[in-house]
Amino acid sequence: QVQLVESGGGLVQAGGSLKLSCAASGSMFSINVIMGWFRQAPGKQRELVARIYSGGRTNYADSVKGRFTISRDNAKSTVYLQMNSLRPEDTAVYYCNVLVPDIVVNFWGQGTQVTVSS
Repeated sequence: QVQLVESGGGLVQAGGSLKLSCAASGSMFSINVIMGWFRQAPGKQRELVARIYSGGRTNYADSVKGRFTISRDNAKSTVYLQMNSLRPEDTAVYYCNVLVPDIVVNFWGQGTQVTVSS
């Protein structure tokens, strides 16, 4: 199993910044896992925001490229999402995700609310 604890959500004005953190633990966690952030806005499907692989390779949703940065600290088993130039359309519940590639199993955090006011 992998347990994920998120922090850092909140309310911010458009143009502002927030940084999300997600600390992972558990017997199935290793530096080989793929870590990422998804989000789900009301009435919409959950979507990938950003993902980071064990070697540091990243990918981003087109809507956040150039504004969001994902990073990971393997020593702390933590993944971060730095969100700059936030827009009202970024408002959503953000979920931390860990994918264990060997067995293709996903683990999810409890979600943290990000609200961007106009």
